[in-house]
Amino acid sequence: MSRAALRLLAVALALAWFGTLGWRPLMRADEARYAEIAREMVASGDWVTPRLNGFKYFEKPPLQYWATATAFELFGVRDWVSRLWPALTGFAGLVLVLFAGRRLFGAGAGAYAAAVLAGSPLYVLLGQFDTLDMGVTFFLSLAVLAYALAQREEAPPLARRRWMLTFWTACALATLSKGLIGIVLPGGAIALDVLLRRDWRRLAHLSWGAGLPLFLVVAVPWFALVSARNPEFFHFFFIQEHFERFLTRYANRYEPAWYFVPVLAFGMGPWLLALVPAFLRAWRGVPRRFSPQRFLALWALVVFVFFSASDSKLASYILPIFPALALLVGDYLAAERPRALLVAQGALLAAGGALLAALAPWLMREEGGALAELLPAYVPWVVAAGAVVGLGGLAALALAWRARAGAAVGALALAGFAGMLIALLGHRTLAPYYSTAQLVAEARPQLDPRAPFYAVEAYDHTLPWYLRRTVTMVGYKDELAEAIGWEPQKFLPDPASFARAWRADRHAGALFATRDLAAFRRQYDLPMQIVARGARYTIVRKP
Repeated sequence: MSRAALRLLAVALALAWFGTLGWRPLMRADEARYAEIAREMVASGDWVTPRLNGFKYFEKPPLQYWATATAFELFGVRDWVSRLWPALTGFAGLVLVLFAGRRLFGAGAGAYAAAVLAGSPLYVLLGQFDTLDMGVTFFLSLAVLAYALAQREEAPPLARRRWMLTFWTACALATLSKGLIGIVLPGGAIALDVLLRRDWRRLAHLSWGAGLPLFLVVAVPWFALVSARNPEFFHFFFIQEHFERFLTRYANRYEPAWYFVPVLAFGMGPWLLALVPAFLRAWRGVPRRFSPQRFLALWALVVFVFFSASDSKLASYILPIFPALALLVGDYLAAERPRALLVAQGALLAAGGALLAALAPWLMREEGGALAELLPAYVPWVVAAGAVVGLGGLAALALAWRARAGAAVGALALAGFAGMLIALLGHRTLAPYYSTAQLVAEARPQLDPRAPFYAVEAYDHTLPWYLRRTVTMVGYKDELAEAIGWEPQKFLPDPASFARAWRADRHAGALFATRDLAAFRRQYDLPMQIVARGARYTIVRKP
C-alpha cells in the first residue's frame, strides 16, 4: 500500500475507534463504577480518596480516575468521555506495537503486529469499554518493550539508559493503574529470562541507581498520602485486595485453571492458527543470548500462568499479553509468510462467521425474564457481525491462495475488528437490562434534584452516574459492605428505616426492584407516585 493509503487507513481506524464511544449507555457494573468514581472526584474536589456513591473505594489505585476526571473537566461529564482513557491507551497500544515491532523485528513485522492487535476481538472490546485493564495493559506493554529495546546488543549506552528509565516509569504508572502487578509481573518476566539464560550480568544493566528512585517518586506519593488520610487503606488494599484476592475465593470470581484457554482463543480470533507456530518460533536462537522474541514469549507465559493460578479470574485479566502475542505473530507472519496457514485461517474464520450468523437466533434466546424481551432486537447485530467475519475470512482465503499474504492479513484484521465492533454497537439494544439510563431520563423531569434519593434493597451502579448524584442505599450493600462499615451513618439498614426517613422527607425519590415494589407498598402505607417503570427497576417519588 502507498503511504497515502496507509494514512487514510489509519484515519479510518481512528474514526471507528473513537467515533463510537458514545453510542452505548454505560453498563453495570464496571463501566458505571469507574465513571462514577471519577465524577465524584470532580464534584467533591478530593482527588486523593476515591469514592463510589459517597463511600471510600480502595480496590484500585487512582491513575485512571485522575485521567477520566481531567477529561470530565475538559469535555464535560458524558458517557463517551468516561470511555476516553481506555480508548486512548488502547489506540496508543497499537502505535506502540507498530513502533516496537519496527525497531525489534523490521518494518514489515511492525505493520503486521499492529494489524494483528487491531484485529484481536478481546483487545477491540476492551478498548471500547470503561475498565482499568486497557490502561494497565498499555503501561505494562510499554515497560516490557522498553526493556526489550534496551537489551538489544546494538543499543548504544545512552539509548539503553533512556529505555530503562522508560521501563521504570511505565512500571510506576502501571502500579498506579492497577496495583503491585505493575512491578511484580515485569520483574518476574525479567528474572525468569535472566535465570533461564544464566546471564547474571544483565541484572547490573537495569539502571537501578536512577530507575528505582524514579519508580518510587512516581508511584509512592499517592499511596503514602491516601494511607495517612485513611488508616483502613493499607490492610484493605495491600492485604485484602492483593494477597487474599489472589489466594482465596472471597471475591467470588473463582474459575478453573483452564479458564483463560478459551478466553485466549476467542480473544485472538483471526490469529489462532498462527499463535502456536509463532510462540514456538520465539525459542529459536542462541540460548545464552538475549532474544526479544523469547523474552516476549516469557512475558506472555508469566502473565498467563500467574492469573491462571489465582483464585480470582476475569476474562480481561490476560489482556496485557495481547500486545506481546501480536508482536510474535506479526514477526512470524512477516518472516514466514505462511500461505497454507493463512488459507486455513481464512477458511476457519469464514466457517466460524457463517456458523455465528446461522445460530444467532438460537444463541440469543432466553426463557423468561427482562433480558428475554430484549434479545430478539440484538439478533440482527450478531448476524451482521457473523456475516462480516465470514466475508472477511473468505476474502483472506482468496488472497492467501493467490499468495498475497499482506492483503490476507489485512482482511483477517478487518474481519476481527469490524465483527467485534458491530457486535459491541448492537449491545445498545440490551441497554434497558444493563443500564438505568433510559429509566432515569424518563424520571428526571419529575424528580427534585435537591431531594434525597434512595435505592431500596436494590442497587445498580449506573444509577448514581445517570442521576449525577449519590444515593442512599437501603438494606442492600452490594460490593460496598466493608466501606459501609467504615461510614455506617450513610446507610439505612432495612426498609423500616427507609419508611421513617420517607415520612420525614418533604420531597424524595427512590428506586425499587420492580418485582418488589407491590409487596413493599402493601406492607408500608407510604405516599408514592410511580414516575418511571422498567422491567428491572421502578422509580417513585413522594408526591
